[in-house]
Amino acid sequence: LSDPEKRRQYDMFGAEGFHQRFTQEDIFRNFDFSSIFSEFGLGGDDFISRIFGGMGAGTGGFGGRRKRCQQGAPFGFDFYSQQAGGTQKGQDVTLELTISLEESIRGTEKLITYQLNGKQERVSVKIPPGIEEGKKLRLAGKGQPSPWGGQPGDLYIKIRIAPHPVFRREKNDLFLTRHIKLSEALLGTEISVPTLNGKTLKLKVPPGIQSHTKMRLKNQGVKSLTNGNKGDMYVEIVVDLPKQLTPEQKKLVEKLAQDGL
Repeated sequence: LSDPEKRRQYDMFGAEGFHQRFTQEDIFRNFDFSSIFSEFGLGGDDFISRIFGGMGAGTGGFGGRRKRCQQGAPFGFDFYSQQAGGTQKGQDVTLELTISLEESIRGTEKLITYQLNGKQERVSVKIPPGIEEGKKLRLAGKGQPSPWGGQPGDLYIKIRIAPHPVFRREKNDLFLTRHIKLSEALLGTEISVPTLNGKTLKLKVPPGIQSHTKMRLKNQGVKSLTNGNKGDMYVEIVVDLPKQLTPEQKKLVEKLAQDGL
């Protein structure tokens, strides 16, 4: 209380009243933060500037617009909340596109129509050969515009592959089912196998094959989108048992049973 004015206030209001009349500005008016930070090698004013994002400058510490907060912040500083700056891009948009199995293998091009901010947008999308279910294609700059003047968002096309009546695809392999008769399973046979390119392959089924056996046709699957290698085709053989037998067939089966079949 070396200050005569503060001594007078202390004598007039007492210790409690004196402290109530003191403001934060009074307490820290002669407090040199810069010298303290400098003693610790923290750069004085530069350190304070970095902490508070250059609040005294024309732009915020993060390059955005500043919004001044309520007065009376601690230590007499004016704090600013940061809002998104002009470099923030617009929102991305994701759409689903269903294509046929043949299109996923050969590749195709689709014209997509979608709504963006109440306006109808159209864009052409090239589907590469060998694309898999669930993969996403990115079209840069075709998403939502940025409300802050930045780059627009991107458009992502998520691929769905429609079910096929004959084939089932798992990654780069193709699966299908072929039915044969009991006699063919016992004696062996040769069956025709369709392919997606329109050709027909011949497959020899060995005698005694068990139902639900999968036979592989090498390199008859889908060409990989990444390394160019082709997958395989798997033919599941299903043996159909007769639901009814003629009297003659029944006698033959009984004879076979007697012979240990």
